[in-house]
Amino acid sequence: MSSLSLNTTLISRGSPRLRSSLFDKSRRCHPKPNTSIVRAYAATSPVKTPATEQPGLSFPILINGCAGRMGRAVADAAVCAGLQLVPVTFSNLEKPNRTLQIGNVEIMIHGPSERENVLSAVYNEYPNVIVVDYTVPDAVNGNAELYCKLGVPFVMGTTGGDRELLYKTVKDANVYAVISPQMGKQVVAFLAAMEIMAEQFPGAFSGYSLQVMESHQAGKRDTSGTAKAVISCFQKLGVSFDVNKIKMIRDPKKQLEMVGVPEEHLEGHAFHMYLLTSPDETVSFKFQHNVCGRSIYAEGTIDAAIFLHKKIQSKADKRIFDMIDVLREGNMR
Repeated sequence: MSSLSLNTTLISRGSPRLRSSLFDKSRRCHPKPNTSIVRAYAATSPVKTPATEQPGLSFPILINGCAGRMGRAVADAAVCAGLQLVPVTFSNLEKPNRTLQIGNVEIMIHGPSERENVLSAVYNEYPNVIVVDYTVPDAVNGNAELYCKLGVPFVMGTTGGDRELLYKTVKDANVYAVISPQMGKQVVAFLAAMEIMAEQFPGAFSGYSLQVMESHQAGKRDTSGTAKAVISCFQKLGVSFDVNKIKMIRDPKKQLEMVGVPEEHLEGHAFHMYLLTSPDETVSFKFQHNVCGRSIYAEGTIDAAIFLHKKIQSKADKRIFDMIDVLREGNMR
């Protein structure tokens, strides 16, 4: 279930009152079978490719971080899209010694010391494989260095890490990649609109004060990259704001009582609210986007992987893309 709303409120006097809104929308899909088999690491029963699959669309996809909730959601979305799910993923534990079942594919989980050998073997068997990374912020740069070392194209959905170094690593290796701190297509469109407003109307909100609240599941360690991007736009619009003043909410009790997160989505949500107030407090603007669950990110990630696959097949000169590029392509599912 996801929602994206934009509210602007003008009041004649007094301080603005905060309120939240949430519109429900759910999507379900039935997993399609896939044919991916990595003989050296896992054994699965071969199945027929779905008849509805677009010619040339199916390709191998390896989800690094399958054991996590976000990685699992992307793996499920890959199966739904008819892609070939490679039965391999990686863990930060040295000897995980376990497997993970996704659809009819048994995923073998490998430890850090096995990463390079296993990924190299996968790339040799599936030279058109694309890796999707949903791990942890501390692993971003190390993982990117490995993908670039082996020449494996990838979609980096993990936030955090040294982003400047990340881009430099990919540029120096000339590897195809989609890098974005936000994979939700509709949220990215909202961010693009904010960028356009900031570029065309610099200083439009000069003198306004800003309050920012972002609520995510307790397991999210870093500050929202989306919130930072929106704040950057407001700063271009003339608002003075220190990102250290973002109100990060990770306490489930506060999320229930203060933010209004549905209980069933405490373990997977992203609620953002930005409140602009005029100097005399007679005018306020509220920008809000609320996401419940992970499907919006998972589906966007698969669109990014399909986009990257097509760019590789066409031998595009450009190598590093973001979700704006994916949106501009205009052929998302």
